Parts: sequence; C-alpha cells; structure tokens
Amino acid sequence: MNQSKVAIVIAGGSGMGAAAARQLHQAGYALGIMSSSGKGEALAQELGGVGVTGSNQNVADMQKLVDAVMARYGRIDVLVNGAGHGPKGDLLSISDEDWIKGLEVYFLNVVRATRLVAPIMQKQGGGAIINISSAWAFEPAALFPTSAMARSGLAAFTKIFCDEYGQHNIRMNNVLPGWIDSLPKKDERQAAVPLQRYGKADEIGATVAFLASDGAAYITGQNIRVDGGLMRHV
Repeated sequence: MNQSKVAIVIAGGSGMGAAAARQLHQAGYALGIMSSSGKGEALAQELGGVGVTGSNQNVADMQKLVDAVMARYGRIDVLVNGAGHGPKGDLLSISDEDWIKGLEVYFLNVVRATRLVAPIMQKQGGGAIINISSAWAFEPAALFPTSAMARSGLAAFTKIFCDEYGQHNIRMNNVLPGWIDSLPKKDERQAAVPLQRYGKADEIGATVAFLASDGAAYITGQNIRVDGGLMRHV
C-alpha cells in the first residue's frame, strides 16, 4: 500500500476522473479532488481526502486545491488531469472563440496544472502525471474537431515535457480512451469496436492507477490507447 503517497485528480467528479480517483484510493493514495460540479468535493469527502469545487480553466481554483493538499499531506506524487467537453460543430463553422475554448478545455488544463505541480514533484525527487486524452487524438474525427486539434498538441507537449523533466524522475503519459460507458451508448459505435462493447470507466481508472504505480516507473512520454482495438494505426 502507498499510504504515504498522495494523488490529486482534476476534473474528478464523475465518469473517468472519478473512476481514477477511486482506483487510486484503493491503491492506498491519499486524495485531493477537484471538479466544477461539486461532485469531486463530495467524492473526496467520501474517500477521506481533500475536495475543492472549481474549474481547471482557472489557475486560482487549481492553486487552491494544490495548497489544500500540500497543507494536509505535504506532498503530491501523482497528478491526474481530466477534461470537460469542448465545442463541436461543422469544421468551418466553428468560431475562433470556440477553437480557443477547445484549447482551454483539452490542452491548457494540463499545462496550467503541470506548472503548479511539477516544481513540487521536482523538489520531492519525482512524480507521475497522467492526462486523460482521447483515442481520436491521432485519428481525427469530425465528431470531435476541437478535441482532436488540442489533444494532438497535448501529445507534443507531453513529449517535450518528458524530454526536459525526465532527469528529475517526473513522468507524463496520456491515456487515450475510446467509447466509454460514461457516454450514451449507440449500437453502431459499439459494433465498430473489435471487442464489441463500450469500455468501462473503471478500466480507464485502472490504467491511470497502473501508470501512477511503481510498475510503470519506466513508462513516460507515451500515448496509451484504451479503446477496445477501435483505432486502426499500428
């Protein structure tokens, strides 16, 4: 058990973020959780951790979470970055403002949290950052244009971060979920998955918990598809 270790989960109120928080709790991590809905704060109370209601698009809100976790536990070993839902629409009808909103939701959420947490991890001698991205980051689909745009950028950011911070034993990886049961199910989408089912949020949570663990200590800079075989490239 990692009783001395601490994880913070941003956008951890429901779905994959909440599943990740529960899996980390089961692995023995003390938790700090933030969401905009208040569900993250409630989950943190349930799991005996620190909860904050706020937005990952607001640096002050994230600083509040980091400060609260540091005040109680004095360290941060794992950062999990979830995301909300960004704008969609016909490609050439998406406004400049909505493209920028996509960057806020799917890219800058990670950059801002990493700025706050990486220096803490550096002083401690290491840590793990796990970003919940999307299987469509590398096979873009018209369904998710702003997500695909921002999350391909996130992959580039992740590689550069690992090049620079690997020497400090800080790892960063992206989890790329496909169709997950926290979304409404559609038969035609399920039929396109080789495993013939939607994934479970708990399966994403388990992947996050593994990437946080000592068993993944030599895994960094990776984009790990958890999509039932949906994506085609090899």
